[in-house]
Amino acid sequence: MEFIIQNLEELPEVAKEIKKQLVHKIITFEGEMGAGKTTFIKELVKSFGTNDEVSSPTFSIVNEYDTDEGKVFHFDFYRLNHEDEALDFGIEDYIYSNQFCLMEWSNKIANFIPDEHHTISIKNVDGIRYLNFE
Repeated sequence: MEFIIQNLEELPEVAKEIKKQLVHKIITFEGEMGAGKTTFIKELVKSFGTNDEVSSPTFSIVNEYDTDEGKVFHFDFYRLNHEDEALDFGIEDYIYSNQFCLMEWSNKIANFIPDEHHTISIKNVDGIRYLNFE
């Protein structure tokens, strides 16, 4: 499924549509730095119903949000040097918690990602975002 997002005001509707399509609770995000991964994740977490402040976990690696759908974990693996570092903070416990796990830079822990997951790819071309959902 592909979405073309011409302005940020469209993000809440796209997030709600993708939320309806979710079958798996593990969602990986692909895209270059600045493509809009975190911006979209903020809207997706909001669509789950939360009053929490949604922000980038670049330095903490994982943020946890309370939502109407239960806990949502938001990861940013950009700073990992080796995928085994994810074991140090219990990545497997998060993945198999039956809670939503939204993962930026998941290629850094590729061996830990279960086959049953969704991938959202985002490209930003001259301010227009192309979002693909699998």
